[in-house]
Amino acid sequence: MTLKFYKYEGTGNDFIIADNRDQLFDKTNTNFIRKICDRKTGIGADGLILLEDHEYLNFKMIYYNSDGSQSGFCGNGSRCITHFARFLDIIEKEAKFEAYDGIHKSKIINDYVSVSINDIDSSKIKFFNNKYKATFIDSGSPHLILNEFNIDGKDIVKQSRIIKNYFTEFEDGININYFSKVDDKIILRTYERGVEDETLSCGTGAVALALFLKINSINIKNEVLISTKGGDLSVYIEKSDSFFNNIWLSGNVRQVFYGNYNMN
Repeated sequence: MTLKFYKYEGTGNDFIIADNRDQLFDKTNTNFIRKICDRKTGIGADGLILLEDHEYLNFKMIYYNSDGSQSGFCGNGSRCITHFARFLDIIEKEAKFEAYDGIHKSKIINDYVSVSINDIDSSKIKFFNNKYKATFIDSGSPHLILNEFNIDGKDIVKQSRIIKNYFTEFEDGININYFSKVDDKIILRTYERGVEDETLSCGTGAVALALFLKINSINIKNEVLISTKGGDLSVYIEKSDSFFNNIWLSGNVRQVFYGNYNMN
């Protein structure tokens, strides 16, 4: 049996996407998911995404980290699957779909894809008064934000593997984001749980950072451009009472290649 797959990337965050409307993919086989996401012995990706039918929405998004786990919303992955849904002629320019954390909207202008992020309750943002001075923000997935003076040469993989063991209250793991402001440029690097490595970009990490910048008056505008290793992401946020709302994550998306994978 073969799997028809499509390789996508959204600002360097790469995914294997498959059309599973026929429900033939075995979603219990986490070993297979890990195998195809492996960069040495498989196709190679930060995660696997399945597109499925939904009773009344355009589609349903099933997301797996490269270690086979299912946990949290994937911002860049949702932008990629929106592009894929257009490729399949399921949508034209706009979509409404279900993901891990609920219902989202998305829209496409050429290959620039935007996705809505669910409202974020400011009372659930947590500030750690420890040696790391990290801020916790759940933007669909849980993130720690750390302000660093210079992140260009930092070994964030080594540091993150130490830090994640320090924050033991996050039993399902935590994404760790490092940012610095150089002149007017915001630079972000992210260590992602489930990948257990640095990724070239993280959509929900960019959203969490945008909230952090707004809370701390580092950026007072509703929109901010965040630079990652894989490219630039734009985040738009409004605030109403104790909630951050009307949140949109935007950036480029590209279908890289497609093929058939021998599942045997």
